[in-house]
Amino acid sequence: MSGGVPPYVRLANEIAAQFAHRTPDEAATAIANHLKAVWDPRMKQALITHANSGATDLDPTAALAAKKLQAPS
Repeated sequence: MSGGVPPYVRLANEIAAQFAHRTPDEAATAIANHLKAVWDPRMKQALITHANSGATDLDPTAALAAKKLQAPS
């Protein structure tokens, strides 16, 4: 991939924008639930790894959702 924002970051940020009317915790939970249900495991892992690397291109609510994805169910 040459520069730019990875697709999983772009998608996570777009999803986060759809939940901007909710509190950050409610939005992150809803995003995490969506990602669990819809995203391929490789995309979820890429997002988690990206968030854990301290990425600054990830919406804060999407980053919180990535943390929630790591939590035991």
